[in-house]
Amino acid sequence: QVQLVESGGGLVQAGGSLRLSCAASGRTFSYDMGWFRQAPGKEREFVAAISWSGGTTYYSDSVKGRFTISRDNAENTVYLQMNSLKPEETAVYYCSASRGLYGSSRYAAGLYEYWGQGTQVTVSS
Repeated sequence: QVQLVESGGGLVQAGGSLRLSCAASGRTFSYDMGWFRQAPGKEREFVAAISWSGGTTYYSDSVKGRFTISRDNAENTVYLQMNSLKPEETAVYYCSASRGLYGSSRYAAGLYEYWGQGTQVTVSS
């Protein structure tokens, strides 16, 4: 079993930055990790993912160049550095984990095995 706990959300002005953390219980070094977000009335959307080794990262087109995903396997923690935030990125941000993902499957929320409870990010205009 893997348990994920997100932190670091909050209120930030447009153009500002936040760093989200996801602390995992258990050994997650063999798991791909992802960040998704869900705004009210919308579907959960892929934001970023990182391979189990940390050697490969994936981003949605909307955040590429502004967000950075990273992981520290020794600390069982995944991070999402978010810069130049926009009001439309207000959402609950979720951390996720799974094994056995390949290529574009990392973009699919339904293929992730474990989820955190989410952390609210609010970007004011």
